[in-house]
Amino acid sequence: MAKPTDAWFGQAFGKAWKDKAEEIGRFNLAIFGKTGVGKSTLVNAIFGEEIAATGIGQPVTKAAHLYLHQSGTLGVLDTRGLEVGKDNAELITELQDYLHGMRRRALSEQVHVAWYCVRAGDRRFEPSEADFIRALHAMGLPVVMVLTQVPRSLGSGGGDRVHPDAEALAAHISAMNLPIQDGLIHYTMAKADEFTGQAAYGLQELLDATFQGAPSGVAHAITAAQQIDFDRKQERAEAAIKLATGAAAAAGASPIPFSDAAILVPIQLGMMASIAVTYGISIERSTAASIAATAAATTAGRSVVGNLLKFVPGAGTAVAGTINATVASTFTYAIGHAWVRVCERLARGELRAVGGALDSDKIHRLFMDEFKAQAKRRSLKK
Repeated sequence: MAKPTDAWFGQAFGKAWKDKAEEIGRFNLAIFGKTGVGKSTLVNAIFGEEIAATGIGQPVTKAAHLYLHQSGTLGVLDTRGLEVGKDNAELITELQDYLHGMRRRALSEQVHVAWYCVRAGDRRFEPSEADFIRALHAMGLPVVMVLTQVPRSLGSGGGDRVHPDAEALAAHISAMNLPIQDGLIHYTMAKADEFTGQAAYGLQELLDATFQGAPSGVAHAITAAQQIDFDRKQERAEAAIKLATGAAAAAGASPIPFSDAAILVPIQLGMMASIAVTYGISIERSTAASIAATAAATTAGRSVVGNLLKFVPGAGTAVAGTINATVASTFTYAIGHAWVRVCERLARGELRAVGGALDSDKIHRLFMDEFKAQAKRRSLKK
């Protein structure tokens, strides 16, 4: 049976998660190219497989040729029933109508970047495809040009070299002087192939180009949605910790009796929720993990603080008095960094027990070990 604090903490964390997810918003990617070029494989390789699990998505135009798949901080717009290069006029008309309507909505409802994908093995890029890219640019949509399934081998000089046919195709496309993002054609291999020995590559460069093309207002959403660049996730997490640490220090500097120390809890919850969303951890998994990590005891609010505060050097007899600014900031800092460790391991598919369920004991041990280490390290710096 769940403890009273678990129920309270779970509800409070869930609300904070929803608030942060709404604040971060959604990045919407349009992806185009002929049938069979590997669009879904490419999206799954960078953003995970949640989008594929949503089925064919929701039609967003009356003609029902444009579909928007949504999963958390990511939306993917693609086409059904029309072929780029053959049905350009109809597709462009639908896109123009859709994008025009979206521009009157919030930024998270707009389409931000388009990928145009060409399979290297097809060895051709038609004038009608070039016309389509120019039309996307005219609509104000940044276009990232992608060659998919590009074989690459280790050259005699030790450097990697893509297949000569792919290089020839890229040169042909480049000669058209298309209005593409960063002026580059991005070679990719979305999935490794053990049979041929091909390794996956090009995904980070494609992600970087996507960040460059997107509005700055959706950068956090892209960071949360993507699942390959953990440095970007950590930077966002560090920013959330810094903000919460400052807020906690301000609260600790106020004459707050420890019996009212639950004022710190919303600060911790907001920070933890922001980090969980940034790492792409679902509300269900992150709520369960947060309860396991903090292992709250019996009384909402106070115990969440009290059970962890005893591990903060210098807290002393704060239970009977007040939490000073140094203790409050150290406490928050340690929680934040311990929770980052948990979220990163969760995002990498770790911390699961046999059968796929979360390993609550392992999560708690990881969190507490890191919390104690960070609290001690922070205290020594003061």
